[in-house]
Amino acid sequence: MDPLDVMPTGPHGHAPAETPAETRPDAPAAPLGKRARNRLAVEADILRVAREHLATDGAAALSLRAVARDLGMVSSGIYRYVESRDELLTRLIVDSYWSLATAVRSAHDAVPGDDLEARWDAIGGALRAWAVDRPHDFALIYGSPVPDYEAPAERTQEPGTAVLVLLVALLEDVRLAGRLADPDRLGLERPRAEAGVGDMLDSPMFEATGLDAVTLAQGLAAWTLLLGAVTSEIFAQLGPVPDGQALFESLLAVSRRCVIAPVGD
Repeated sequence: MDPLDVMPTGPHGHAPAETPAETRPDAPAAPLGKRARNRLAVEADILRVAREHLATDGAAALSLRAVARDLGMVSSGIYRYVESRDELLTRLIVDSYWSLATAVRSAHDAVPGDDLEARWDAIGGALRAWAVDRPHDFALIYGSPVPDYEAPAERTQEPGTAVLVLLVALLEDVRLAGRLADPDRLGLERPRAEAGVGDMLDSPMFEATGLDAVTLAQGLAAWTLLLGAVTSEIFAQLGPVPDGQALFESLLAVSRRCVIAPVGD
C-alpha cells in the first residue's frame, strides 16, 4: 500500500485551490503561464519567510503582517496569496508532512524490500535526520497545538498519515513473513488491545492487511517509542545527552524488536 494513495476523509475546514505546498510529491507537473509562475514564486517566498518566523517566534506568534513586512509587501497585499493566518499554518503543516514523508519514503525504498530490519531502521533514521535538520517544522507537526487553530482534516489527513501507512505496509510484510515478535513478551493482552485499538482497524489504511488488534498495538508501541525518542531529543526533554545518535540507535533497536523477531527466534 502506497502512503501517497491514502485519501483524506475529514469533516472540518474548507478546501481552497491547491497550492505548491499541498501538491502531492508524485503529482505530475502541468505547464504554467507567466502569471501562474509568478504567483507560485510569491507563495514559495511566503512559506520561506513564514518558516523563518516559526524558528524565531514560534507557531503561536505567526503573523501575516510580519511576513508581509519581511517580504517588502504591503500588509493588505499578502491576502491576495494567503487568506488568513490559519490558512498559512495549514500550508506549512501540509508542506512539512509531505517533506517528512518524502524523506522517509526515499530512505525506505533505498534498502532491499526483503530486509525487514533495514526497512524499519531506514524509516526511523530518516525520521530523526529530518527532525534534526528541520526542528521547527517537526515542532509544528508534532509539538504543542497552536492556540485557536484547528487543522482541517480533509487537507492534513493524507500527508499526516503517509509515514504511518508506510509503517503499516512494513508491519503487514513482517506478518506475512512470519516474523512478528511474540506479543506475550511485550505484555500485550488481547482484550485490552481490542478495546484500545480494535476500532482503528476499520480504517481504509488497514483494509488490505491481515493485521489484528494485538499486532496493531505492537506497531503502535514501536512507533510511539520511535517518535518519542526523536521528540525527546528535538525538545531536549532529557537534558544534556552525551551522544544523541547513540541513544537514538539504542532506542531504534528496541522499537524494532517490538515488531520484528530475529531470524530463528
